[in-house]
Amino acid sequence: MNNYGLKQRVSTRLAFLAAGMAMSSWAPLVPYAQSRTGVEAAQLGLLLLCLGIGSLLAMPVTGVLAARFGCRRVIMWSGLGCCAVFPFLAIAPSAPLLALTLFLFGATIGTLDVAMNVQAVIVEKDYGGALMSGFHGMFSVGGIAGAGSMSAMLWAGLDIVTASVVMTLAVALVLLGAGPHLLREAPAAERDAPLLVVPRGAVVVIGVLCMFVFLAEGAVLDWSAVMLTNGGMSGAQGGLGYAAFAVAMTIGRLNGDKIVQRWGGRRILMLGGLASAAGFLLVVLAPSAWLALPGFVLIGCGASNIVPVLFTAAGSQRDMPASLAVSAISTIGYAGILAGPGVIGFVAHAVGLQWAFAALAGGMLLVAFSGLSNVPGAGGGARP
Repeated sequence: MNNYGLKQRVSTRLAFLAAGMAMSSWAPLVPYAQSRTGVEAAQLGLLLLCLGIGSLLAMPVTGVLAARFGCRRVIMWSGLGCCAVFPFLAIAPSAPLLALTLFLFGATIGTLDVAMNVQAVIVEKDYGGALMSGFHGMFSVGGIAGAGSMSAMLWAGLDIVTASVVMTLAVALVLLGAGPHLLREAPAAERDAPLLVVPRGAVVVIGVLCMFVFLAEGAVLDWSAVMLTNGGMSGAQGGLGYAAFAVAMTIGRLNGDKIVQRWGGRRILMLGGLASAAGFLLVVLAPSAWLALPGFVLIGCGASNIVPVLFTAAGSQRDMPASLAVSAISTIGYAGILAGPGVIGFVAHAVGLQWAFAALAGGMLLVAFSGLSNVPGAGGGARP
């Protein structure tokens, strides 16, 4: 284990930490944005969609940028660009300006997300062992730190603009700490990657599997409180479902590298998919809301290491250059997050929320079944 390799791994973890902090810091600002712009709930939903559209448009080209200019430049420019945009989320006075700001924020976050995953794929491959779960675990830690810190500052009476500037500086400092040892050049085989390639072969399969998992994660985020309050919990207690899920996922990812190294990627897909499916079924069949909470823990534990394994697989498949593959599966997966709330809502309206959650269990069973097939790159943790 050489010292420079260690520095690369630490820098990658810091990049994931910064991205998690930046993304989650927006959540506590949403009610303030709605009050400031005077929009209703339906209009707010359309505004929030601008963030996703910005990310979705930026992701497909980021792999090419990372391949041609190196991960360091793309991570630093997108990360610092995100920092430059973030304070304007706290002051945008009208719906059109907020929409533009959210679009730019989404584009910078989407670019950062893909570039840091390209970096993670290269660093993990160079290391020769499982690292991806730990990287994604740092994103989860950043999410808790960002949302928690922003909420704490606002609760303590700090005005929204000052709190946003403080969080911006914190994210910028983490990024600057990561910067010196991020990868300056992509592997030589990827530097001449074409500007845009239609996903093909194993990349499509991996992307669809990511979409199932992201759809499940998004459903827990958007609908778990509704599910629990429908089951008898108070509105104040409804957030316990997502909290249980998020804590379980974070713990699972922080310990995931050892698990992946020992069991291998295919077993993670099988066992993780089965655990998540069982969790959804427990939530659906539990006779009370309180008994449904272990189901959300099971979903978080099961899903925690599936996406990291799939990103590793994207870096190992041979149908596309790794940088383009990471862009492709990020885009396909993120489409699941964007479409998820609407799809779940439509199914819930048609046949009930319980049936919608049961369908998610079916999707996670398909992920489990994929572990029985030959998903390229998901064979196991390379180092004994």
